[in-house]
Amino acid sequence: MSPWEQHDWIDLTQHLLDSYRRLIGCELIDRQNSAAADAESLFQVPFVVVAHGTQPDPLLSYGNATALDLWEISIPTLLKTPSRQTAEPVHRDERRSLLERTTRDGYVDDYRGIRISTTGKRFLIERATVWNVEDNEGKRIGQAATFDTWTPLEPNEPSR
Repeated sequence: MSPWEQHDWIDLTQHLLDSYRRLIGCELIDRQNSAAADAESLFQVPFVVVAHGTQPDPLLSYGNATALDLWEISIPTLLKTPSRQTAEPVHRDERRSLLERTTRDGYVDDYRGIRISTTGKRFLIERATVWNVEDNEGKRIGQAATFDTWTPLEPNEPSR
């Protein structure tokens, strides 16, 4: 079974795409004629899409192939990982402020920040869009982010 056919990702993909369209006013990907085809397309796109749930310490709930490669993480590990661990401890307050701003405003489309892979590789993301994800009844079920611009950083290199 393909990754996008597992973990309830076909339904989650629809919530990600519908919430993005509703908040941003355009499609994240070219939509297909089926939820399964949308899930495959989103999983395969050459930009990052990642999401987390609404737990007090939210766990990652989705990562497409580009995100999995960038964070050097497997799907089973991703699904057990608190999303705060995608940022170094020194950058977590700034990340928390971003998520609070997203919760308040619905989305943010100008995010820039440093993230870290599971093997310790640091990278600067730029022009990221972060948005609230809702289910079909309008209940917030998480937040998601997408970006297509990132730059590897040296271990102790500050953001530029």
